[in-house]
Amino acid sequence: MIAVLNVHERTLPAAPGAVGALIDSLGGEQDRLWPSNWPPVRFERPLAVGVSGGHGPVRYVISQYVPGQWVRFRFTGPRGFHGFHEFSVEPLGPRHAVLRHTLVLRPRGVRWLGWLLFFRPLHNAAFRHSLDCAERALTGRVAHPVRWSRHERLLRAAAVRLAPRWAA
Repeated sequence: MIAVLNVHERTLPAAPGAVGALIDSLGGEQDRLWPSNWPPVRFERPLAVGVSGGHGPVRYVISQYVPGQWVRFRFTGPRGFHGFHEFSVEPLGPRHAVLRHTLVLRPRGVRWLGWLLFFRPLHNAAFRHSLDCAERALTGRVAHPVRWSRHERLLRAAAVRLAPRWAA
């Protein structure tokens, strides 16, 4: 079976612990990692192994968690999506770290088409935007903000019309 490997990362001028704290804030009241104008990340309780959550139509359960370093989410929905996504911190010394989001996905059947045409462009836009949020939270600015492609903007506009909770 063919798998998707999708990685987004950014080197940040901040201590690894500060970058890890962004991961720990995910889905909480003080979430500084997830963009506010996307469907919010929500969990049934604070981050811990076994906790269920998701964003928009994507559902998952936390399968592994090392506070301040790494969290992995195993997909439970939509049907036909098998795999995981995760945030991790790679220290580059006392004042720099890489924040990385990795997705490993094995879409089955017609879900391949959904991944290619809908989920992949929106996923890429959301997680690049998330890295902008991380940079802004740690430095107060974003040196090179991401720009959405025309395709991403069109899909996002369609998604907002279909699901008003996506509105900013």
